[in-house]
Amino acid sequence: MKNKVQYNEAYPDTNISDDLYLRASQIMTPVTQTLAKGPGQWVKGIAPKYMESGKGSHVWDVDGNEYIDYTMAVGPLSLGYCYDVVDNAIINQLKKGITFSMMHRLEVELAELIHEIIPNAESIRISKTGADVCSAAIRVSRAFTGRKKVLCCGYHGWHDWYIAVTSRHAGIPEDIKDMSFTIEYNNIESVKAALDEDVACVILEPFVFEEPKNNFLHELQKLCKANGTLLIFDEMWTGFRVSLGGAQEYFDIKPDLAVYSKALANGMPISLLTGRKDVMQLFEKDVFFFTTFGGEALSLAACIATITELRDKNVPTYLREKGKVLKDGYNRIAQELGIANYTKCTGYDCRTIITFDASGGDPLILKSIVQQEMIKQGILWGGFHNMSFSHTDEDISYTLIAYRHSLNYLKEAIESKNPVEYLKGEPVEAVFRKVTDFNMKPVVR
Repeated sequence: MKNKVQYNEAYPDTNISDDLYLRASQIMTPVTQTLAKGPGQWVKGIAPKYMESGKGSHVWDVDGNEYIDYTMAVGPLSLGYCYDVVDNAIINQLKKGITFSMMHRLEVELAELIHEIIPNAESIRISKTGADVCSAAIRVSRAFTGRKKVLCCGYHGWHDWYIAVTSRHAGIPEDIKDMSFTIEYNNIESVKAALDEDVACVILEPFVFEEPKNNFLHELQKLCKANGTLLIFDEMWTGFRVSLGGAQEYFDIKPDLAVYSKALANGMPISLLTGRKDVMQLFEKDVFFFTTFGGEALSLAACIATITELRDKNVPTYLREKGKVLKDGYNRIAQELGIANYTKCTGYDCRTIITFDASGGDPLILKSIVQQEMIKQGILWGGFHNMSFSHTDEDISYTLIAYRHSLNYLKEAIESKNPVEYLKGEPVEAVFRKVTDFNMKPVVR
């Protein structure tokens, strides 16, 4: 019998998932195309590995087990799985064609819509992935300023200029590594220490989970402007989620450039680069940034439909309100069970994270324990609440019931002083987000 969204007696049967994984392991390296979706982020031996379908906020794995999903494809599903308005836009365009030999009118219609919504969108470029537009922003910043160095804060994709500052920098030439550096979020002194006359740009996520303190974003903008350095907002997570106009609108600040993807088209692959016209005009002749599928019409149609729905239904407010119920509910349960010093839910209400304190044991073990118990109860849970418009009050009420069961089990594990004994499979791995050498002063050659 397949597990449902209920308190199931047994953990889900994942035989078909496991067979697919075995087949993939023999010919794929690694087996996942997106690191955050891979088996390392899920308790091996308990969690499914492959999905089959989704509708609204629910998904079904290849073995037929049903779950409420709070990962939502690692962010893109701002509206939900198989959302009719978006799917119908895709179907209607599919009947007319996907990719054409010349430009498509939807490129213009999308650009006009973005120009209305995004504060700094004097000019717009359309591409396919977040890494694409991040790298395009870096390239045009270097061209505009005539400088080489980049300061970054957060996660910005897989390209050389960014991965050079991480622990997985094999294959990147030393000269590239010597041009990319990191700053610490909310530490304006780290920016002052790193800025010099050869810093082309500072790129950062306006926030991940931590709120900006002491007017950090505005102070950063002042420093960049005074130094002739461009400020780039990586709004992959904040765009169209914290507010329709993203962090720019929410914090009332216009960066020189900004990049978007994820929540933009409810799962279809598309990304945007927006910014000052005097900077963006360099793409006309001097800076090369083009891709065959940049004008792919299904994604354009999905993007227009998604943004229109986000605006007309005031979805960012919905995400905030429902996310707050989950965040406050989790923290209330932890407090009532006497384990609030070991675990808490933090972040902006539209996207929150569950953290675990090392005083209760290895945080990855504690996270894995909660994950396995949530999966048993029919909730696909990776430690986040990536809220969508399809998450219902019923979903949230049931999730809080599941949290009470799971946190009771976690409490027992912590009190045993040997939490790993409560884990039924292999624990999750650390998320690839940590970078090294914060506050690096750019190398002078």
